[in-house]
Amino acid sequence: MKKWIGVLALQLVISPALAQNDAFSPGPVFEDFGPVADVEADFAFPEGMAFKVSFDVREGGEAGARNRRLETAARFINMHARAGVPEDKMKLALVLHGKAVHDVTKAAHYAEAIGGENANAPMLAALIEKGVRIIICGQSAAYYDVTNDDLLPGVEMALSAMTAHAVLQQEGYTLNPF
Repeated sequence: MKKWIGVLALQLVISPALAQNDAFSPGPVFEDFGPVADVEADFAFPEGMAFKVSFDVREGGEAGARNRRLETAARFINMHARAGVPEDKMKLALVLHGKAVHDVTKAAHYAEAIGGENANAPMLAALIEKGVRIIICGQSAAYYDVTNDDLLPGVEMALSAMTAHAVLQQEGYTLNPF
């Protein structure tokens, strides 16, 4: 049976210009971010499919703007919810390292490290509320002087990104390269 799904995996990293295309809209789970397009797909996933997916994020966002790599989780959830996958069948994790660790910090640290306001904070709070795990690399955090006290509520500090990915994989998460 053909299913309507959002963008294909390659489209998870669409450019900001495409995201403004009339074919893309947010929702149904996240109404303020995570735009996707409806697609009549020939590649169907099994009925009752459950997803456990982790995303590796190392690129930091632009100062004062949402990090599109973090928004990938919202796009994944919105597109699969539109395709009929229940929210409780989607378990996601974002593992951050490198300069991306600044994008999950409180206002004071973000302003000092990047400048401006952290536009990621409201989106991250909504993702965490829906059960998305946000995990940062402790090694990158140490390098960039990010402490546990600097992190937004709900963000987890791991020993390293490598450790987080290894544990998530053993818990049944697949690593999505987008």
